[in-house]
Amino acid sequence: MAFRTPIDLHTHSSVSDGTQTPAELMRAAADAGLGTVALTDHDSTAGWQEARAAASDLGIDLVPGMELSTRYGWKSVHMLAYLFDPADPALTAETERIRDARRTRAEAMVARLAEDYELTWEDVLAHTTPGASVGRPHIADALVTRGHVTSRSDAFATLLHPRGGYFEPLYAPSPLEGVKLIRAAGGVPVLAHPATRGRDNVLDPAYLKALVGAGLAGLEVEHRENTDDGKQYLLEFAAAHGLIVTGSSDYHGAGKPNRLGENTTTPEALERICALSTHSPVE
Repeated sequence: MAFRTPIDLHTHSSVSDGTQTPAELMRAAADAGLGTVALTDHDSTAGWQEARAAASDLGIDLVPGMELSTRYGWKSVHMLAYLFDPADPALTAETERIRDARRTRAEAMVARLAEDYELTWEDVLAHTTPGASVGRPHIADALVTRGHVTSRSDAFATLLHPRGGYFEPLYAPSPLEGVKLIRAAGGVPVLAHPATRGRDNVLDPAYLKALVGAGLAGLEVEHRENTDDGKQYLLEFAAAHGLIVTGSSDYHGAGKPNRLGENTTTPEALERICALSTHSPVE
């Protein structure tokens, strides 16, 4: 199909840690001049239906997706999943487990923070929507409201940082398991912002090759947090292994400085993603 341009393949709504509802997000995408947008909430597809209806009314193309949490050793590794079956039993069970673990983790972090700062679980819930996947961004928002930090970024750099003294690890499957789950659900896995800490902190090359062997389809190269040397490495790796290269904003509304359409994906790359999906067409 012919895709409307520009194309932004990584955005978040209030279903996870964005600050706009799926419909509001689609309106913001249209206002920003986007022609195609992917909704990729963390470990959830709950916003798809609302986003579809809004996108249709606004005359933009929606790519249904998700950002799956995975973990490699101590590293949190995010895996973008596109055009998969949202009812797939194995993937659904795993995302439910992750969301449950995310809430338990958040509750534990809030309890620890409350020993030193004025903060309650109700403060955190006030920054979520019903059914949302609760996580550190919501704790950060509550800390901002209480005046303990100045912004989400400040919270993540201090109190919510792994070295901040209040951090709790999150359960998540391995990236290899994540790739296999997405593929088995008919979807297309793309590694999200893999070079945020530079070339030397990208996943080990041997493990990256294992991911490719399991079905990893692409790398999100054009992302504001990938370093220049990291981007160059990712481009070289993608070329050597025939991977799709994407670019996107990772937009969260008011939650982050990222702006819709600040990085985009080519129509050719999206066509390759669609060709690899065995389940879902673009809406």
